[in-house]
Amino acid sequence: MDRIPILKMGQLLLVTIQVDMHDRLAMALQDDLTDRIVREQARGVLIDISTLDIVDSFIGRMISNTAAMARVLDAHTVLVGMQPAVAITLVELGLTLHGVQTALNVEKGVQLLQRQIA
Repeated sequence: MDRIPILKMGQLLLVTIQVDMHDRLAMALQDDLTDRIVREQARGVLIDISTLDIVDSFIGRMISNTAAMARVLDAHTVLVGMQPAVAITLVELGLTLHGVQTALNVEKGVQLLQRQIA
């Protein structure tokens, strides 16, 4: 099974999703990410979805659940690069991504996480 790479940048973990997400890959990412948060003692997680054109309800819930798990593990989560069509779809599906902060791009997301963990 393919895996999505998770990069360590200081106290942050960076996840750049560059493939079409399917349910099994989303669950593997959730497991991998929570394991890495614990192993690296990460304080922040940045998830870049700029290449995703479509996010269904399962993927939206997975992102929200992953952020909740990160919070329990003492890490903040920021979602960056959301396309307008994805934002519209999430709103139409009624998904609020509770606990997930957003930023326009990776640079702004990193700045936001650094302020939160300072």
